[in-house]
Amino acid sequence: MVDATMGHGGHSYLFGSKLGPSGHIVGLDFDENSIRTAREKLEKLDCKVTLIKGNFAEIEEHLGNLNIDKVDFILADLGFCSAQLEDEQTGLSFQKDAPLDMRLDKSLKITAADIVNSYNEKKLADLIYQYGQDRASRRIARFIVSHRRKQKITTTGQLAAVVRRALGRPGGPRGRIHPATRTFQALRIAVNNEMENLESLLESAPSLLTGGGYIAIISFHSLEDRKVKWNFRRNARTEIYEIVTKKPITASRDEIKENKRARSAKLRIARRT
Repeated sequence: MVDATMGHGGHSYLFGSKLGPSGHIVGLDFDENSIRTAREKLEKLDCKVTLIKGNFAEIEEHLGNLNIDKVDFILADLGFCSAQLEDEQTGLSFQKDAPLDMRLDKSLKITAADIVNSYNEKKLADLIYQYGQDRASRRIARFIVSHRRKQKITTTGQLAAVVRRALGRPGGPRGRIHPATRTFQALRIAVNNEMENLESLLESAPSLLTGGGYIAIISFHSLEDRKVKWNFRRNARTEIYEIVTKKPITASRDEIKENKRARSAKLRIARRT
């Protein structure tokens, strides 16, 4: 099994507890802190566990380095863990004023602040519309460019305040998302090359899965889910995959009560023929 997004090892622990000594879990994550936490969590499992610091976009290379040609199961949870969201140095959240970074992998060169302060207005608007799906993207970009002429935008609080002014709302009304949510999503996706990485994983999976093997992807926004859906459908048409989940599996009301972030999660599964 490949846990392509190891995180703190929660999924791997659940699956690993069902595997005997002949089982092998390969976990990938580009966060060293997550790998350390996962190693402690998984050390008592009966199965073999190999943890690798790396991006799932290079899944073929990582497995090749282990002399693994085929796997029975690939799992990818495309959400980020609560620890990453709460890490002020990562700058993913506007709940606290923090450096406008957003790099989940610190080896990446470009930060969210670099994009916000260097992209021209059109390029910035296109990014917010494409990855944030915000219909007010042009107005938001115009306000950002206007603000940075006077002062660079270097913190999450500054950016959130600019977006609030652009949309004419002091904050998200009850039951609605915060006005800066889509802009922050767009920047995070761009900084971390999330869509390109997902595309690489989806393209690599068929050649790595054994006959009868499974791929399962948990996505958290429509851009990811759409990419997974169409990849599975395309491979089903050529009889590479059999789609297991005709519609995505979503969280129950009870699960959402326990974990509010689960409300936007969608799980799709396909089987290699």
